[in-house]
Amino acid sequence: QLQLVESGGGLVQPGGSLRLSCAASGFTLENYAIGWFRQAPGKEREGVSCIRSSGGRTNYANSVKGRFTISRDNAKNTVTLQMNSLKPEDTAVYYCAATRRAMPAGTEFLQGLYTYWGQGTQVTVSS
Repeated sequence: QLQLVESGGGLVQPGGSLRLSCAASGFTLENYAIGWFRQAPGKEREGVSCIRSSGGRTNYANSVKGRFTISRDNAKNTVTLQMNSLKPEDTAVYYCAATRRAMPAGTEFLQGLYTYWGQGTQVTVSS
């Protein structure tokens, strides 16, 4: 069964860091573009970061640029989102998603392009 599982969420104080992981079973993440999305209470789900399969080009939402870093660990079949300098407004459920569909520039956060989704992990930034 093809499955994505997120882990690493939790409660952290403002200014702190968390490291989210997206692990796959049943398929190899290296062959997929991976996106991280988040949904805060009362808000729509939004794109946070993306890493392409070929070349590894990365994209970030303006709200997280300079604070979040996406990377692959092909040996572990995981994709990691390192989140630093966290703010209360980063509080959300974070989801990873995978796709092998064509991804023209500017469509990295188009949710309909993604085929597989995880169940999400809660991130809460609060003092």
